[in-house]
Amino acid sequence: MGSVLDGKAVAAKVRAEVARDVGVFRAAHGRVPGLDVVLVGADPASEVYVRHKEKACDEVGMRGRVHRLPATTTQAELLALLEGLNADASVDGVLVQLPLPRGLDEKAILDAVHPSKDVDGFHPINAGLLSSGRPALVPCTPSGCMRLLAEAGVDPAGKRAVVVGRSNIVGKPMAQLLLAANATVTIAHSRTADLPAVCREADILVVAIGRARMVRGDWVREGAVVIDVGMNRGDDGKLCGDVAYDEALPRASFITPVPGGVGPMTIACLLENTLKAARARG
Repeated sequence: MGSVLDGKAVAAKVRAEVARDVGVFRAAHGRVPGLDVVLVGADPASEVYVRHKEKACDEVGMRGRVHRLPATTTQAELLALLEGLNADASVDGVLVQLPLPRGLDEKAILDAVHPSKDVDGFHPINAGLLSSGRPALVPCTPSGCMRLLAEAGVDPAGKRAVVVGRSNIVGKPMAQLLLAANATVTIAHSRTADLPAVCREADILVVAIGRARMVRGDWVREGAVVIDVGMNRGDDGKLCGDVAYDEALPRASFITPVPGGVGPMTIACLLENTLKAARARG
């Protein structure tokens, strides 16, 4: 029976570390790190995420500020706001909440956030630095996954890691981080031939495909570590991951639950990135 990797507990530990270091930063610089979140439109899920981010900033002593814009906001208006935030010395981190309303060019808008304030780690410059093995602001979810592995005492060096999913937000940066930790990495996706067999090769299996319980228990190698990044609503209406948790639990050595696994780590690592950006700027 696998051990459950408790993301809530590890996230609480990360937040406590950030709160301590924010105090040190404030004493040294006479200000606190500042995170500005831009929310365009009224997507209900985005509203919830943004409220969580705002609350998390308050809890660790950072300044969190939300810019709520109507869905009718134009590309030019949004780019002008981002230009202002890039120039504002009190702003250390800028995050544009996705998805954006139709008619806005997501790529151009994310590219407009200055790389030094890109706490989501999505800017091409930060993606390039990560793939070159140089220090950068790293996407929060993969960063949280790596911290979960570390807390479980799992060293990726020499292990076979399979990442299912190739998004710029999770799959690709996750593979880069595992590679940097000396794992042998395979990126699998919807076009991978015999996906179950590829998954069974993994000592570390990270699943981020956005399909409820797609990875079955018999896809998991005995003793593998399973990190489930998915967040779906199952046919029963309950939240579930991309892995069939009850089937995989007896086979895995460690497994993240959904909810309560990777999710809490994402916001904790966002706070960590904001502090990192503030330190770099001084």
